[in-house]
Amino acid sequence: MRLNELQAALRDEHLDGWLFFDHHRRDPLAYRVLQLTPQSPVTRRWFYYIPARGEPRGLVHRIEEHTLDSLPGTHARYAGWSTLVDGLRAMLGGARKIAMQYSPDCAVPYVSLVDGGTLELVRGAGVEVVSSANLIQHFESRWTRDQLESHMEAARLIDVIRRLAFERVGEKLRARARVTEWEMQQFILERFAEQGLMNDHGPDVAVNANASNPHYEPKQDASAEIKAGDVVLMDMWAKLSRPDAVYYDITWVGFCGPRPPAQVERVFTVVRDARDKAIRRVTDAVAMGEDLRGYQVDDAAREHIVAQGFGEAFFHRTGHNIGCEVHGSGANMDNLETHDERKIIPWTCFSVEPGIYLPDFGVRLEVDVFVGDDGARVTGEVQDKLVLI
Repeated sequence: MRLNELQAALRDEHLDGWLFFDHHRRDPLAYRVLQLTPQSPVTRRWFYYIPARGEPRGLVHRIEEHTLDSLPGTHARYAGWSTLVDGLRAMLGGARKIAMQYSPDCAVPYVSLVDGGTLELVRGAGVEVVSSANLIQHFESRWTRDQLESHMEAARLIDVIRRLAFERVGEKLRARARVTEWEMQQFILERFAEQGLMNDHGPDVAVNANASNPHYEPKQDASAEIKAGDVVLMDMWAKLSRPDAVYYDITWVGFCGPRPPAQVERVFTVVRDARDKAIRRVTDAVAMGEDLRGYQVDDAAREHIVAQGFGEAFFHRTGHNIGCEVHGSGANMDNLETHDERKIIPWTCFSVEPGIYLPDFGVRLEVDVFVGDDGARVTGEVQDKLVLI
């Protein structure tokens, strides 16, 4: 276990310790941060406390007393309710302010995993409980160099597949052959498989009003035909099919014809400029060494869209953290769904994807931004104008 690194992070956050808790493997973050892999079922509660200084302490049920054997420190046992409460109080003795997988008002749902009753129990031991969100980001969301390389390789492959997908639609239309959202989704998935890429669901191929549903996904028996004069949105995400690979996640928009309507061009331009303002907010802040938080990036994009009169048509956050899961547990670019005050830290990656969703069509433009030690950059190709199909 990364004990020295964990304790250094606790001291940086001015915390007395970090209390981990689980029951029936409800908190996957705990197992990943602790690098804990119990060899038997977890059917009883366990607690594990890492102080900012000193030896860690565990508390396990007598019939599952080996659950924490791979972790350092002393491990007390309990059986009855009273011994659990007494053991917890002894474990936390001397602590005043500790972190748990908790988020006030569930502002960061990704880390809000401890139930209310357990929080009451822990607070009853006389400690203040604060969110572990910053700690989780430090240990969960920072990429290794190998992960960055896996992302860049996925980006190279997916950018090619995206070009091929738009070209495929054009070929079908020129041949006056029928082509549907579902068919194009399957086309993309076949290319993913050929290139050794995997994803958890999707991708999304959506035309016209369907593109105004950010989570639209075509089905074989419920899919629109793509025709001349249509707006076509393609949202695709995937990663290399190997352990610890991380996702690449993009959205591009095209128009089936040589001359898009003025309103489509206008909305595209507003979304593009909002995206670029958010990107510049990140790159400028990182270059100047400024502390930047997720909500501030959302503000940069949202303020532009609001100023252009489309505020009500942009109803999701500007971006999400990206990792081994496409929606990672690090800072989100969000001041709408939540007020994400987590810092954007080096060696993390997130999407920037503002959108405007109108009754007849929607436009979303998504890129991935990686923050390194010395700067921030978009990791793949950037769409500056509508794809004319």
